[in-house]
Amino acid sequence: MTTFEEAYNIVIESAKPAGSEQCSLEESLGRILAADVVSDMDMPPFNRSAMDGYACRREDLQNELEVLEIVAAGESPTKTVGKNQCTKIMTGAAVPEGADVVIMVELTEKTNNNKIRFTGKDTPPNISRKAEDVHKGELVLNKGQHLNPQQIAILAAVGCHAPTVSKKIKVGIISTGDELVEPDQIPGPSQIRNSNAFQLISQVQRLNANPVYYGIAKDDPEITETIINKALSECDIVLLTGGVSMGDFDFVPAILKKNNIRLLFEKLDVKPGRPTVFGTNGKNYVFGLPGNPVSSYIMFEMLVRPLIFEMMGHHYQPKSVFMHLDENYSRKKADRLMFVPVKFSTEGKLNFVEYHGSAHLHSMTNADGIIFVPLGVTEIKRGELVHVRQF
Repeated sequence: MTTFEEAYNIVIESAKPAGSEQCSLEESLGRILAADVVSDMDMPPFNRSAMDGYACRREDLQNELEVLEIVAAGESPTKTVGKNQCTKIMTGAAVPEGADVVIMVELTEKTNNNKIRFTGKDTPPNISRKAEDVHKGELVLNKGQHLNPQQIAILAAVGCHAPTVSKKIKVGIISTGDELVEPDQIPGPSQIRNSNAFQLISQVQRLNANPVYYGIAKDDPEITETIINKALSECDIVLLTGGVSMGDFDFVPAILKKNNIRLLFEKLDVKPGRPTVFGTNGKNYVFGLPGNPVSSYIMFEMLVRPLIFEMMGHHYQPKSVFMHLDENYSRKKADRLMFVPVKFSTEGKLNFVEYHGSAHLHSMTNADGIIFVPLGVTEIKRGELVHVRQF
């Protein structure tokens, strides 16, 4: 069997770039930058008032000040501030020449129709200096950056209105098994509704990739092969659930090999997720995921998600924390790396969710992440520090 670390490296090292395209800012959320972004201007582009107040010279703070003009945000000052003079200025407006401080309007009083006096003892400058945030030509976002709202704000600020991003990955999804029916159907005897496909569709959508659902492939090699080949012709990645274990109808690996998919691993030294298959033909990537929903969910997060991001030029680093376990953990067999679902309590403690095994779909609805129980470890004591990989 292949270890998880070996499998992860195999998957990442096989990734090929997806190519790039341009998109609008409105369409850029969740996309991956395919080119560095530099600023086309200084930010701020001028000395900018940080508040409503009066711009003057610090050496004149204790003197009566003549108000020369009022400058609103978006306007340019027309007068230079000299000795015992000031300009009334609004937040965001350009600071006039000669002024080196802005005093808060709340710390002033009018002495006659056109003069004011500072009522405080001292004040910070309250001026955002030209280019103190970013210089023109400075790198502001790196290629491979995952675009969240805060990065999109930077794109807008530097005039990058059509960023170059990686193309979206197209992911085909196929469920296998005569026991499956679609969610809108009533299961017959020995049948279950197909939850895996819609779980995977949602996981793909969450990465801003494009899922394509090919339906349920019945336990027939010819039907399954036809659907697989259609998916391979239309998608970058193909995900199959079920049909990869050791049963009489688990023939997916044989079909993949027959159709020139070189399998790079067929079993993993993990629990859940042991019957996970991965292969490539140099153009497409195929995962045969276990049929049990917890297994397929976790294997997607552990292997498929990193591949999708790697193809889009983003080196994915999962969110993780170290926490103290609030209860004891034990298992009888320690022959594989085990992924165990956990949840955070409102008191900041880490507890296990009720978990009956890889078919226990409902367990994942309450999980915040998983902990890794290493090979050979049979118990973890309450209070021990454990690594939590968040979903």
